[in-house]
Amino acid sequence: MEQFIEKADVLIEALPYIRSFQGKVVVVKYGGAALNQDEVRKSIFQDLIFMRLVGIRPVLIHGGGKEISEEIRKLGKEPRFVAGLRVTDRETIEVVERTLGAINQRITEEVVQLGGRARGMSGKEDKIFFAKKYEAQEDVGFVGRITFVHAAPVEKVVRQNIIPIVTPLGLGQDGEAYNINADEASAQLAVGLGAEKLVLLTDVAGILKDPENPASLVTHVGLAEIPALIERGVVQDGMIPKTQSASEAIAGGVKKVHVLDGRIKHSLLLEIFTDKGVGTEIVKENGDTGTPR
Repeated sequence: MEQFIEKADVLIEALPYIRSFQGKVVVVKYGGAALNQDEVRKSIFQDLIFMRLVGIRPVLIHGGGKEISEEIRKLGKEPRFVAGLRVTDRETIEVVERTLGAINQRITEEVVQLGGRARGMSGKEDKIFFAKKYEAQEDVGFVGRITFVHAAPVEKVVRQNIIPIVTPLGLGQDGEAYNINADEASAQLAVGLGAEKLVLLTDVAGILKDPENPASLVTHVGLAEIPALIERGVVQDGMIPKTQSASEAIAGGVKKVHVLDGRIKHSLLLEIFTDKGVGTEIVKENGDTGTPR
């Protein structure tokens, strides 16, 4: 009997969060190791379906960097990066489009098989992201920066109670496809949709005071604190673009950004529907925790 009471207590704990987020859009960026772990991937999709069933409106943007690199190596080429940007020549952008399309179809099918309603969408073909060539010290090819987000196609799918599954590809004025950083794409789409939250699933527990110690998790941080955390080396490497995306999202009106370990089963539900949460919550000003989380 006690185990059933505990389950009931969990549901009661989730009630204020469900009530608060009903009808709200939550954008989730999904990639990294979680893409390739079957049980974790399944739990993420179950979390999205649960959110949709209780009246929350999730939108998923996915990456696919590891699979893209694998496909490039099959062509006898070694993936190359400049300042964290994938050098994307003509052959590579074709690989990016093909690989992201395959991942998108696979994710969409898996969500449907689990009982959800989902629709795959291309940032380029559905004209969601418009982009221009990324200007760097070295030519990185078909890498783009978003110039405009056309959120209407995604909003239409959301209003139909369907979960949009979106690829981070942009359409240039020249009609070319541009490879967009998935963190940037998720932040810009969250702003365009007027999202309540942006959730960045990553391969670490969140922002750690000691990068070598998962127990040193920073559970709550204001934007003004981030430059000092970068200077001290607390925020480093791949976490830097995530905090930059968080800044862009919050500056655009998104209330909170969550950085979660996407390798943990049901990390979305644990973060959004429990009092403590499991990752790092980034807000405009420290102390602006609000409730619910």
